[in-house]
Amino acid sequence: MMTQATEYPKTLSLVAHLFAYPHDEWWDNLPYCRKTADSLANPQNRQIILDTLDYIEVMGHKEYEELYVRTFEFSNNTNLYLTMHDRTDFGKQAREMLEFKNLFLDNGYDLNKELPDFLPALLELAAHLPAAEACKVLARMQPKVELLRQRFVEARLAHTFLLDVILTETDEMEGATA
Repeated sequence: MMTQATEYPKTLSLVAHLFAYPHDEWWDNLPYCRKTADSLANPQNRQIILDTLDYIEVMGHKEYEELYVRTFEFSNNTNLYLTMHDRTDFGKQAREMLEFKNLFLDNGYDLNKELPDFLPALLELAAHLPAAEACKVLARMQPKVELLRQRFVEARLAHTFLLDVILTETDEMEGATA
């Protein structure tokens, strides 16, 4: 059985992929995602990811892409930019954006195409780091993911469960690295 220390990269990469824009290559990678999800040791995470894949595949390309754009790109409440959901203080938002940017820079990565608070980018970063560093990234994201989860619940989004996977991984990694 796989240990948490070896499974978190696969889990976080899968969730990052499922939150990414559904272009042609994204769709082409879904069979690989399903195969990878089938191999996850955590039964709850495995089932959530497989159920999400089923949901996406049943919906189909056009309908899912329209849902994605409407939900994650055009909605102020459910977009995937973590600093956008508490926009009462733009100075605070700028500082948080800088903190997220520094998470990438401090770990030897830079973003050219995405803002540093983009959920899939942060998940990919954590997936590529050693457990202790990944835990720091996830811990920094956690309050924002919890707020986003509340918004997803209010909007009745199936993707809420993917946020639960992130929060579960965060809790498990914090326990393992404590």
